[in-house]
Amino acid sequence: MSVETIRTEKAPAAIGPYSQAIRANGFVFVSGQIPIDPLSGEIVSGGFVAQARQALENVKQVLVASGAGLEKVVAVDVFVTDINEFAAFNKVYEEFFSAHKPARAVVEVKGLPRGVLVEVKCVAVLG
Repeated sequence: MSVETIRTEKAPAAIGPYSQAIRANGFVFVSGQIPIDPLSGEIVSGGFVAQARQALENVKQVLVASGAGLEKVVAVDVFVTDINEFAAFNKVYEEFFSAHKPARAVVEVKGLPRGVLVEVKCVAVLG
């Protein structure tokens, strides 16, 4: 089995003992991405919609660095601190996944790292 760590400066560095993503046996496993601007290292301002957009952009950039892309995503897991933002998240999500609709779960959680409002992780295939 081949396992490779994925790292890009176009997404925020891991803030703990994990990798941005791992490529293994034809799959890419993207760690949870939170709405940190990779240039400033700060959480984006502008509320839930801005945070959702940045988290998804970070996922996209990690996927590109892995050799995959959004069109290769097979499953997405989303964590939100307020399930009432579900409809707002869907609108932003459709900016990234319009024609291609991977399997997905959205779960409300009590809290997320650094007090953010949303975190997104996914699995993609290569090839």
